[in-house]
Amino acid sequence: MKAIYIFGLFFLTTIFGYSQNTISLNECYEGLKTNYPLSKQRVILEQQKEVELSAIKAKTLPQLYLNAQATYQSDVTEVPVPNIDIEPLNNDQYRATLTANQLIFDGGKIKASQGLQNTVTERKQQEVEVNLYQLKQRVNQLYFSILLIEDQTKLLNVREQQLNSKLKEVKSGIENGVLLPTSDKIIEAELLKILQQTKEATNNKSKLIASLSSLIGVSIPDETEFQKPLLLINTVSDLNRPELGLFNLQKQEIGQQQNILSKSLVPELKGFATGGYGNPGLNMLENDFTSYYIVGLKLNWDVFDWNGNKKERQALDYSKELISNQEEVFRLNTNTALNEQQKEIETLESTIAIDQQLISLQQEVVNTSESQLRNGVITTSEYITELTKLYETENLFNQHKTQLELAKANYNTLKGDTK
Repeated sequence: MKAIYIFGLFFLTTIFGYSQNTISLNECYEGLKTNYPLSKQRVILEQQKEVELSAIKAKTLPQLYLNAQATYQSDVTEVPVPNIDIEPLNNDQYRATLTANQLIFDGGKIKASQGLQNTVTERKQQEVEVNLYQLKQRVNQLYFSILLIEDQTKLLNVREQQLNSKLKEVKSGIENGVLLPTSDKIIEAELLKILQQTKEATNNKSKLIASLSSLIGVSIPDETEFQKPLLLINTVSDLNRPELGLFNLQKQEIGQQQNILSKSLVPELKGFATGGYGNPGLNMLENDFTSYYIVGLKLNWDVFDWNGNKKERQALDYSKELISNQEEVFRLNTNTALNEQQKEIETLESTIAIDQQLISLQQEVVNTSESQLRNGVITTSEYITELTKLYETENLFNQHKTQLELAKANYNTLKGDTK
């Protein structure tokens, strides 16, 4: 049991350590989507929508209006009837009323307003998604730049090992009189250059990691291993960009606005009740403070508006056409960029195939130079020259491989095929 416990603890520690010290491109995408400051707008927009919907719904509740006034009139109404003593009204008059209006029928205006508010919030949420998505190419650039530096560092380490091994052989050749006394200095100078290049690469990698960490809101230690993604592209699927969803929601929003305009032509029926207290009351002949009430129905109907409503809806139709045109332009530009990206991928694949042949040929040259150096046929400088050519060829090969994966990632980002 103790052995099992130790093994389990070791297994969990290993898994935990691995998860903490590695990161993938998709994890960077998720971090961007979750932690970038812009993503906070999702919650704010949802809260704003709830408040707006509550305000719209409140219009279905009774609306109360309090009104009070005190006036003094220079003259009042008198009843000029002979032989009848009717006390005239006071010149000072007072009135206070409380009126309650209750909406009975509005032709669906409130429901349409709620629908519009939901669509407006969805459109704003989609705008957030579009802005976040456009940052993915920045993530791609940083991520693959880090991978490229890692490959360069590995090549430098391999080259350093080769030169250290060769340095021992050269020193032995100097001691035996086969090589010139300064031959080892050439290799030592080359080792110093490698040390310098390694430090530069390490500093550049740290800067890139700091930028990526800030962008995605995730702490990334410098020793983190960046996983190399195996990316595939789909050249036959349709565009799946969030901008297309935004265009669709913009059209829906305009449709909702047109719906509200059409419903504004429908008559609106309200019930009302007014309670009042004042002097005089409803009986103008009673010169005293009294209470009173009035109940009834009120119908509002804009019968003729000189086609203003119709013209507003027509103007919104033109807005829809503009959005459709923007979508068409977006599709054209994106497809053009995809074609260019696909050509770049094909070019890089051809270049990589040639790189592999060049590496194979240069490796043979280096092997021959190594044998010649060992036998004193060539100088150390000549050997270093050929070894440097091999390093540069291998470095270009790694650059082209990384550029190929970056081109694939950008292609998928352009098309909307990223997670």
